[in-house]
Amino acid sequence: MKVSEILQVKGDILYTVSPDTPLADAAATMAERDIGSLVVMEYGDLVGMLTFREVIQAVNTFGSATAAGSVRKHMDDSPITVTPDTEVNEVRRIMLEKHARYLPVMNARTLLGVISFYDVAKAVLEAQSFENRMLKAYIRDWPAEQAADD
Repeated sequence: MKVSEILQVKGDILYTVSPDTPLADAAATMAERDIGSLVVMEYGDLVGMLTFREVIQAVNTFGSATAAGSVRKHMDDSPITVTPDTEVNEVRRIMLEKHARYLPVMNARTLLGVISFYDVAKAVLEAQSFENRMLKAYIRDWPAEQAADD
């Protein structure tokens, strides 16, 4: 399974923010939309990712999101990206090794979407469930052995 297959199922809704957006506004958007990340875009290019992890760290350091300043100060300015052709097992390895919960999906310089740890886990579970059902159907429909005296 490839990343492109996950994006097809997930859809193409993408939430972005500029680096100069106040962190408090970005955090409010994340809360209102019930999302864990925002893609940070500037002049049409991906320049970073802001996740709830960075927001929590900023609030812990500054006492509030309002006092923390802009997104630029807290975003991950070199996020790990994947392509639509990246295999899901590779995505799982990257996410686990780098402790990344969200990965932007890029086709050259074009942002196609973001996949989350949840998206990957759901896709893998669905693929395994489908395979399990197919194997059970195959076993159930297995031809009975012919009698030995035929």
